[in-house]
Amino acid sequence: MITDTLFDITKASESRIADVDLDAPGFGREFADHMLEMEYRDGQWQQPEIKPFGSIEITPALNALHYAQSVFEGTKAYYVDGSTINLFRVQKNYERMARSCERMCIPTIEKDIFIEGIKELIRLDHQWVPEKEGNTLYIRPFACAFDPIISARVAEQYRFYIITSPVGSYYERPVKLTTTQQYVRAVKGGVGAAKTAGNYAASLYPAQQAKKEGFDQVLWLDAEEHTYVEEVGTMNIFFVIDGVLVTPSLRGTILPGVTRDSIIELAKHWDMPVEERRISIEEVMQAGKDDKLEEVFGAGTAAVVAPVEEVHHDGQSVTFDIDGRGPVGQKFYKAITDIQYGKAEDPFDWIASVKID
Repeated sequence: MITDTLFDITKASESRIADVDLDAPGFGREFADHMLEMEYRDGQWQQPEIKPFGSIEITPALNALHYAQSVFEGTKAYYVDGSTINLFRVQKNYERMARSCERMCIPTIEKDIFIEGIKELIRLDHQWVPEKEGNTLYIRPFACAFDPIISARVAEQYRFYIITSPVGSYYERPVKLTTTQQYVRAVKGGVGAAKTAGNYAASLYPAQQAKKEGFDQVLWLDAEEHTYVEEVGTMNIFFVIDGVLVTPSLRGTILPGVTRDSIIELAKHWDMPVEERRISIEEVMQAGKDDKLEEVFGAGTAAVVAPVEEVHHDGQSVTFDIDGRGPVGQKFYKAITDIQYGKAEDPFDWIASVKID
């Protein structure tokens, strides 16, 4: 065991990387050699440990399994060269996880543990970062209740983990979206702005129904009036209407995406007209009919910028004859990925580079 100022480190005796095709890893199916684990007990977080990736033993009475007191994050590592791996805006991921923890009554993890833990895992498992452009190492920090008690109350014990996974593209083609008048993702006063497991579980059934109808994801509307666009199940949403970039404003029911924020910052940097505001689905559909809806795209860590080829609502569709990103979406995609892969200057100080010995 190697002792570090922040972490106890136990290295894997043998790497599993020879069994993985990093050029075609899929998404979330393969995992790198090491993980971080930290326990919360007796009112404080204990010494974090980095150890070989593997199964964890739990009781069927585990609190998190019954009451979903669980939060997570998602970020990526990008191969630059043999000595450098880039991380993108991990500070924003930490800040969002801290807010999610507070909302779900989970003790906040220290920033140094979160950020330095990611960096240390990258140093140990840097060979797992795919060199093929477009493929990355997905990083999944998560925390959950760990009481061995079936009781609907705030837990006293927790676990924090970071695991990593080589991944390819999340969407292989433009996506088709449909609204639903029957289901909602989040309500005011709820947990829509937190990255918590229950949000995603609740969205699975409507998404499954959408897929049966030939769509890829649900374009969620607000819970009160079923009128205003909020987000997609796996990403935030952007519209280009008559030359203006428009995205729904954050009102506590939308996840504040890191990629979303990056696109808005880039638009302002370029003096591109951008509006964060309430936008009704009727406005979107009418803009489509009037040929003013120039592009629609989603934005998220997994997808980066995903083009939308159809928006369906109440029996009507707006479609785009595309086989890839439109010019605006492509401009954002290229700008973000060029910064991520170290191909362009980073005027925003978004990148944290990890040096490999």
